Amino acid sequence: MTPAELKKVCDQVAPLLVFYACGELDANEQALVQQHLASCIACNTQLAEEKNLQTLFASLSQDADRLDSAGVLLSQCRSELAESLDDLVRPPVLEKTPVFGAFRRWMALRPAWSGAVLVALGLLLGVQASQWYFAHNTVNPLDDAVNVRPGPHITDAQLSKMAVAGINFSPSADSGPQNVRVELNAEQPVEITGSLDNTDIRRVVTYVVKSGDRFDPGMRLDCLEALKARSGDSDVRDALLTAARKDQNPAVRLKALEALRDSASEDAVRAALLDTLKHDSNPGVRVEAVNLLVNSLEKAGNGDTVAVMVPGMESVSGGNMVPAMAGGNAHEVSMTGVIRTLEDLRHSDPSSYVRLRSAAALRQLNARGDQ
Repeated sequence: MTPAELKKVCDQVAPLLVFYACGELDANEQALVQQHLASCIACNTQLAEEKNLQTLFASLSQDADRLDSAGVLLSQCRSELAESLDDLVRPPVLEKTPVFGAFRRWMALRPAWSGAVLVALGLLLGVQASQWYFAHNTVNPLDDAVNVRPGPHITDAQLSKMAVAGINFSPSADSGPQNVRVELNAEQPVEITGSLDNTDIRRVVTYVVKSGDRFDPGMRLDCLEALKARSGDSDVRDALLTAARKDQNPAVRLKALEALRDSASEDAVRAALLDTLKHDSNPGVRVEAVNLLVNSLEKAGNGDTVAVMVPGMESVSGGNMVPAMAGGNAHEVSMTGVIRTLEDLRHSDPSSYVRLRSAAALRQLNARGDQ
């Protein structure tokens, strides 16, 4: 290859070296760069500089770690951005009836006339509907709308046959547990009031959390916020774990993980966090799982260490070691699983932010073992 041809290929490959160092090229571009690097000393030198720069960036403390150490704000922003982008790519809804569209434009241009027409239509429909209803019902219509308090211990089977019309949360007057009002639609409307200490209310709220897309995401988020203070209860914790693993909405999964923060040191919760790191498609949710795992390991640490090899980290106390927790062999297996999962994320997660956060978490654990 002549010097002119080599320079032309260098000009083509040089802008790709930074992406090659980050592993962001597709297969064709990666093959082109590798073929050129085999014969070009200058581009090999530039690639080494790019890799050194990436290593330096990874070792520096990030402003995000200082301003938002838990990564919650960034996770929420990423989740909201992803949902907004999904809304943008949906095709616009076209008017199927041109006459209705013309009527809407006429109403928009004449607000006074539009208001008068709507009021008249409402009165007419109200009178006709009431006459029709009373003509076909010989009993007082209010008799079918009696709210009753059900018997104790509503089961999930009974809830599956009911519709949750609404759940309202309000603070109590004496700074005690917040008040909850649950409205259920069945053969007769049912209303339950009280607090989360009430077994039936807690069962309905956890049922909403576990049922996923059957209920509105806003209702599920409100229920998760209310259950956060009850994460120590086994039935509440099971509902939170189900939402964290199976809910289709990333904001709901993220809220479920936040509600599990105080229970993150338990084996079932830690297993769910590891499962989230391996299988959840949302990078914000994976970052929150990393934060909870690291926080739980630090809180449970008692100053001892267990020898768990961490490839690529500096040696601590004669070997790569991380702080141990109470719990014996079960803990050692759990710690090994956490370290292995973080290592896999650091090398192969598709999100660069998750890779950086995993590397920071490993350094954090390694630094604790050094103390």
